[in-house]
Amino acid sequence: MSPSARTPEPAPDAEPRPDSIRFYGTTWVDHSGGYRVRRVLLALGSTVLTLVGAVVLWLCYVSLVGTDTASWLRSLVVLALVLCTAISFTRAWAGYTRPRPADAADESAFRSIRIVGFVGVLLAYALRSLVEAPGEKLLRLDHEAALDQYRRRTRKRSRNPSRRGKR
Repeated sequence: MSPSARTPEPAPDAEPRPDSIRFYGTTWVDHSGGYRVRRVLLALGSTVLTLVGAVVLWLCYVSLVGTDTASWLRSLVVLALVLCTAISFTRAWAGYTRPRPADAADESAFRSIRIVGFVGVLLAYALRSLVEAPGEKLLRLDHEAALDQYRRRTRKRSRNPSRRGKR
């Protein structure tokens, strides 16, 4: 990547800018630019996708029942789907509401569980969209801490030190 193609780094004395959230950009900061409409539409969209996903999983189960599959295997498939959905829901919900600890397991280890339990991820997104933009709480805490640190840092400074009178 050429140096001219990079995004410019903010100056050290510049006020911190908020991070953007997918589908929301930085409108989550002041709830402007159609923020509420986006939240409602994304909640409805993810609810519809959750229902479609549940229908697809039900069709998969019905196709298992239609064949001569052993009942223990059907039960095992249902158990796996339910557990993966529950784990995916709780991990997604926790990821939207509280920061991950530093020693948390790598997300790539749970990728296959999230794929199988995609209904849980979609349900968590739909429910969180009813409250706020998913991940907004964490980004707001980080942004407010950065703003507070910036204000404390700039408030302590007096004017240009080279213009001060010599004592």
